[in-house]
Amino acid sequence: MQQNINLADQVSAEVNERVSPQAGLAIISPSGYAPEATVQEGGLERGLALLQQQGFRVQQYYQHDQRYLRFGASDAVRLAQLHDAARNPDIDVVMALRGSYGLSRLLHLIDYDLLAESGKIFVGYSDFTALNLALLAKTGQASYTGPMLCDDYTHVDPSPFTMAQFLACVQGPQHRVSVETPQPNGQQEIEGTLWGGNLAMIGHLLGTPFFPQVEGGILFVEDISEHPYRVERLLLQLLHAGVLARQNALILGDFSGYKLSPYDNGFDFEQMLAFIRSQLKIPVFTGLPYGHIRARACLPIGASAQLSASSDGFVLQMSSYPSLALLHS
Repeated sequence: MQQNINLADQVSAEVNERVSPQAGLAIISPSGYAPEATVQEGGLERGLALLQQQGFRVQQYYQHDQRYLRFGASDAVRLAQLHDAARNPDIDVVMALRGSYGLSRLLHLIDYDLLAESGKIFVGYSDFTALNLALLAKTGQASYTGPMLCDDYTHVDPSPFTMAQFLACVQGPQHRVSVETPQPNGQQEIEGTLWGGNLAMIGHLLGTPFFPQVEGGILFVEDISEHPYRVERLLLQLLHAGVLARQNALILGDFSGYKLSPYDNGFDFEQMLAFIRSQLKIPVFTGLPYGHIRARACLPIGASAQLSASSDGFVLQMSSYPSLALLHS
């Protein structure tokens, strides 16, 4: 989907290039391991240095030589990294190394009360959606869908937008995302609990104890390399399960990386979107700068949110979520 982002409106001039006060940040590998090319080209060191430049005291739990199969380490070691980082009194933020796959193997083993009571900020996206939603379901605690070390920080040319979004959100106590993409819903003011993430992971958790039962929420979704009919199928699954009927709004982020074929016979993303809108009684917004893209918004899952929309776009204002402002108040 094409997105029109007003960067000047997204990033306040008050956002500092360094966090204040200085915060401890742990890197854990709950899912995949760092790509070999990233390691060989010095990407890990580059990413850790950038985090330090932003004012974080970084502690590296991930060890590249511990990788196991397609995972950052064995299940036991990856679980221990998560729990150890939560127990560490010098850590304020726990950031995932990367996504890929792996958290589904740990969901039934995680001590969610430990994570919630630690008061720490847990951040990642993609496969990390499983932890975001499970933590919300089990404890009501908010966490971030936001940047990860690979490759948001390890990239030779990191996205200023992604960096600024994370720093603004983590410093708190409020956060704002503004989107300038035409909307068909007209003037609207909507409030609710903000939640969502990767659509495939949301569908994967449906019907399990790790799926949050959010009433009156603002649900946002994204995915990568999923054909429009697969996106439609996942959204219809949420509709038929009664999830979408309990929400106040649905926001679509980026859906790219798929290929259409002659067999689609005119069925594309816009056709799918029109059909979904015809099936829902809630407004559907598009253009959220969120997904498997370089310029990505940081969103606190479980926060209180206010969505102010017009035909020209919408503003998403978030509050009541873990931030450094609250941790150090």
